[in-house]
Amino acid sequence: MTYEEALSYIHSVIWRGKRLGLTRIQELLMRMGNPEKKLKFVHIAGTNGKGSTAAMTASVLQEAGYRTGLFISPFIHCFNERMQINGSPISDEELVEVTASIRPLAEAMEDKPTEFELITALAFAYFYRNHCDIVVLEVGLGGAMDSTNVIDTPEAAVITALGLDHTKELGGAIEEIARAKAGIIKKNSRVVFYGRNEAALPVIRKAVENSGSTLVMPDYDRLHVRSRDLTGQTFSYEDYENLRIALLGVYQLYNAAVVIETVRELRKGGWQIHDEALRTGLLHTRWTGRLERIGSHPDIFVDGSHNPQGVKATAESLKTYFPGGGITFLVGVLADKDAVNMIKELPSLASSFVTVTPPSMRGMTAEELAGLMQSITDRPVAAAESLEEGCRMALEAAGEDGVVCAIGSLYTVGDLTRIFRQQTV
Repeated sequence: MTYEEALSYIHSVIWRGKRLGLTRIQELLMRMGNPEKKLKFVHIAGTNGKGSTAAMTASVLQEAGYRTGLFISPFIHCFNERMQINGSPISDEELVEVTASIRPLAEAMEDKPTEFELITALAFAYFYRNHCDIVVLEVGLGGAMDSTNVIDTPEAAVITALGLDHTKELGGAIEEIARAKAGIIKKNSRVVFYGRNEAALPVIRKAVENSGSTLVMPDYDRLHVRSRDLTGQTFSYEDYENLRIALLGVYQLYNAAVVIETVRELRKGGWQIHDEALRTGLLHTRWTGRLERIGSHPDIFVDGSHNPQGVKATAESLKTYFPGGGITFLVGVLADKDAVNMIKELPSLASSFVTVTPPSMRGMTAEELAGLMQSITDRPVAAAESLEEGCRMALEAAGEDGVVCAIGSLYTVGDLTRIFRQQTV
């Protein structure tokens, strides 16, 4: 099996089931010898901020000297990014080896695994065979019925910011979303919740109480910004003074507070994480495609926000850095997203818009998105025929002293980053 054959097998249409449930992943893992039961986890669910929170947590654990696995969804540039150890993605060779070892077990099942279930099983096998001390495990969709939820009680269960997304699968009310995410709370869990959501909090509290778990939430009144520019942010939180992160979004400070509380919970469980590891881990965290600055003259940002809450948070951050607005937005969204409520956050910051079609079967066409944009703004809107044309149009509209922000879908981040870098060399 070659690398290309391994990816073709993983992405094969036979894995693209939509049925919810854990029976398939449980059967596959049992056939594999249940590697997940021999690992320790920090399990992270939520609507927004899962990836950033996972990346910061993994970085801190690595700085503390632990061999740390990180499982994320989706990838930005390369499939291998989905499973990493100490910041390095799985190699092509090992991905082939693990896939080849699991394939006959999966094919022997009467009810075949879905694509994500197969990827989850691959990750568990990879982390186990490489003797990870702990794995930071990001939920794919929801929580209760997500294939990552086959694990036993984790070292910490973390629930990040909640909002309305994937409503077809999870429900159309915050309470339903919260109930799905709270499914990762198991008996006697240490639970960290982002908070800042009055509708969700009673649901989370009930799940914590029913499972005999404990709940902590950050005290954001004790979080203070000390400085902020396009190189990063310095802040204090409770007794920690002058912490720094390179991540730019204002919301990343709230995510960092969640990480700090998670570290405190891990310490209660016996994990040795000294303050210097916390500081250094936060400082060294890099996270692709979340208000990531990839160029200057003009300033170019790529952001994978793809629901109303995420776009709103990004817009608030951009207002902080560019209070005068004047931003050229390059926008592409999936057709099953709440596009109207996403894009309505942007016109007050915009000088113009360029729309593109994401490289996905679910992508809304640039022309259709342009029509929506024109119905809510008087700013110029132009539809591009390709991602390359969209980047050129956005750069021309912004000019050397302007600002470009590509936003709306994680499916475009990798390609747009590559294209922008090619066009601005």
